[in-house]
Amino acid sequence: MTQTQPASRHVPEGLPTHLQHFVDGAPRDSVGGATFEVLDPVSNRTYATASAGRAEDVDAAVAAARRAFSEGPWPTTAPRARARVLNRIADLVEAQDARLAELETFDTGLPITQALGQAQRAAENFRFFADLIVGQTDDAYKVPGRQLNYVNRKPVGVAGLITPWNTPFMLESWKLAPALAAGCTVVLKPAEFTPLSASLWAQIFTEAGLPQGVFNLVNGIGEEAGAALVAHPGTRLISFTGETTTGREIFRAAAPHLKGLSMELGGKSPVVIFDDADLDAALDSSVFGVFSLNGERCTAGSRILVQRSVYDEFVERYAERARNVVVGDPHDPRTEVGALVHPEHHERVLRYVEIGKTEGRLVAGGGRPEHLPEGNYVAPTVFADVPPTARIFQEEIFGPVAALTPFEDEAEAVALANDVQYGLAGYVWTRDLTRGHRVAQAIEAGMVWLNSHNVRDLRTPFGGVKASGLGHEGGHRSIDFYTEEQAVHVTLGEVHTPRFGAGPAGRNR
Repeated sequence: MTQTQPASRHVPEGLPTHLQHFVDGAPRDSVGGATFEVLDPVSNRTYATASAGRAEDVDAAVAAARRAFSEGPWPTTAPRARARVLNRIADLVEAQDARLAELETFDTGLPITQALGQAQRAAENFRFFADLIVGQTDDAYKVPGRQLNYVNRKPVGVAGLITPWNTPFMLESWKLAPALAAGCTVVLKPAEFTPLSASLWAQIFTEAGLPQGVFNLVNGIGEEAGAALVAHPGTRLISFTGETTTGREIFRAAAPHLKGLSMELGGKSPVVIFDDADLDAALDSSVFGVFSLNGERCTAGSRILVQRSVYDEFVERYAERARNVVVGDPHDPRTEVGALVHPEHHERVLRYVEIGKTEGRLVAGGGRPEHLPEGNYVAPTVFADVPPTARIFQEEIFGPVAALTPFEDEAEAVALANDVQYGLAGYVWTRDLTRGHRVAQAIEAGMVWLNSHNVRDLRTPFGGVKASGLGHEGGHRSIDFYTEEQAVHVTLGEVHTPRFGAGPAGRNR
């Protein structure tokens, strides 16, 4: 039976009751005065209102960012000086990581221990890109005796950043850090479900010495504030993390302006477990991979494909582990799965659970935990014998729900792994490393972990293929996205150019 902690509602001290935009160095309400309510996921009570941004608010934010780009010092500030500001930002984040985690947990329902890790990762993102921009090198070529060719790298301009609600503060840092490191100015549109931690960036950036207008924030729902930011002619780039349907709409809206796009979209990632795998390690990783962060993670290994000779044993062990996952108060350090982010999402996940009961064999969970009658709680849920035609096999649920499916051999494993529209991540477990590399390369995914789970060097590419995204970020690829490369060609000697129009005598000079 799923373990639970008693339901409670921890309310952080000093909680704001109204969250404003931040434009041109100052907080402000929406031009039209519109607001929306923000709920905490443990009680679903309104704890604050937030300014609801619309086109006119986005206009003001983009105008401020454009002024800061064209008239301010940031785009031409030396990389070392920009790095100093980024490192001060990291210091400020680290100094208040416990407070950040408390607010993030309150706003998202993430377990406090996992939220703390995300706050610390946010600081590391700024340190990483501070180092990277200082060490950035560009190509230079010499045409022997004739020319020197070199690359001049320049920030693109105003970047629109649209972030999701699952680990908001960390994912905001993942976009903000490289954009600022590159010298861009930004307009951030955080997810409407979780605006609380985003509101902290303004003070952090101001304290760190980021010039006025470089960072701007507009709250609001995606169909209004987000759509206005994408369509605005003043934004040169859009970086978006979210679900695939929204990604397609952004692609269409950005096309008339030929904007740069980087989009990390949905996932339905496979975990392929062969019968020679270290089953204990594979069990630990696959349970953690779908139930950590409440299952609200893009790289969750939610389709677990197990070779038939060990399938029955693995299903039994997996179900037992899922039933023993600690579900409860997100602020309790013992909690492993907290409350889902919002009642709308909670209802969506529960609908998939009911669908799953008609498509697979329920072996764990299946609904709300008995002892948590309020809040957005879902017991870790496991379905076995799930056919590849099932909706819970094909569609992203984004919650603590796993589908287990058997396979006979390597060919079937690869076919099942690739039999979805998504291609973000994949996981392979086998002691045969030759087979492991072969299967990893055959899986249609932007990232694959072999005998491992989501541990990655920040220099490596992050992104998906198929319906899971467009472009890759991470390391120099992020800097590439936020900068333009200009080739400069310099002569090293006398220029010999054919003298068109000079006549017969002039051609021989």
